[in-house]
Amino acid sequence: MIRFLPLTALASALLLPSCHFITLPPAPEPEPALIQKNTVAHYAPERPPEIQVWLLADNIHTGMVFPYEWLLESGFIPPENFPDCEYVTFSWGDRMAYMNKRWLTAPEIFKAIFLPTPSVMECIPIHWNVTEVSPNQEIWMKSIPRERGPYVAEFLNHCAIAGEDGKPISAGKASWGNGVLLESPHSYYFPRICNVWTGHALEACGAKVIPIMSIHCDLLAIEAERSGFAKIWDGSGNLNAVSKKR
Repeated sequence: MIRFLPLTALASALLLPSCHFITLPPAPEPEPALIQKNTVAHYAPERPPEIQVWLLADNIHTGMVFPYEWLLESGFIPPENFPDCEYVTFSWGDRMAYMNKRWLTAPEIFKAIFLPTPSVMECIPIHWNVTEVSPNQEIWMKSIPRERGPYVAEFLNHCAIAGEDGKPISAGKASWGNGVLLESPHSYYFPRICNVWTGHALEACGAKVIPIMSIHCDLLAIEAERSGFAKIWDGSGNLNAVSKKR
């Protein structure tokens, strides 16, 4: 959730030898029956075999957008009283950075970057075209097989702590919209930052992402484009944007 300075080059050299230090613990494999249930062999308007998903990025953060109905049929467990919607935008990061409604102090930034800290996953319902909701963010889109849904749902469930009722535990209100922050079991620190979480979400969609390449949002975008994500919005209102040179 925090854009890093050139200092990260030195930190990367020291910390990157172990990809396990970068990545989140792997999510469980979804049930084969659920994958089969979500597999569509022939096109039907009410249940197409492919689903559109989106990658969002700005100067300091990345996230994903998924169709809500698809997530529910794939096994995603929403928080209590989560509203009906067309899509849900997800992101992940340091709990303090999400909860505080002010700029972090220097000690807080240092702690968030270099020490393991609690994390949250943000879930925000949206009801409009993704580019209309996020006009100031760069957006990539890809149509993926419908049967990837259980992998995405399992990953999202894996990133939230469930309460006694089996539903995710809320940590508070989202940074915008009528969304919610969910307590996450995974520690946040550099290099395990929001972009790494997004890289895992892309992998759940079927993309091939090298963990080291997911640390910086520009490199993550390159990985997404190599996996077939097309840039559809450049953050400045140009719907027919062509990917800028990175």
